[in-house]
Amino acid sequence: MFDLVILVTLLGLGYFFGRYYESRHYKSIFRREAEYQNILIVASRIPPVTEKPDASLLVMGSVVISVDYFKRFLASLRSLIGGRVVSYESLLDRARREAVLRMKKQASTMGADKIFNIKYETASISKNARGGIGSIEVLAYGTAFIPLKA
Repeated sequence: MFDLVILVTLLGLGYFFGRYYESRHYKSIFRREAEYQNILIVASRIPPVTEKPDASLLVMGSVVISVDYFKRFLASLRSLIGGRVVSYESLLDRARREAVLRMKKQASTMGADKIFNIKYETASISKNARGGIGSIEVLAYGTAFIPLKA
């Protein structure tokens, strides 16, 4: 009985603190996305012929986000029956968006206004003994175009 109380307590704490920090992170993401909306990102490998940059440089942004206890518990339940692991989808969304924002910030400090050939790399790190995900890393990178000085 005592073990059940501990489990429920940990799940409750994981749920409330996880939701709190996730909502705080999303608010920060929304604010910074509005701040960097003037920097365009394009998946195209080849920029338009009309683009004549002063310089083009590699820019990247990387983030590592950990899974909270509640999401890990939900994912382990979902692995028993199969299907989408919805509890990890917001984790991946936040990680991708954060990596792009960090890449845009780096491009902004260089004076770039566009990033071409954007790519993502995702890796799960610090897996536990049963192979469950502990944290994920997302790396976003591309070629920043610094416009000609007028």
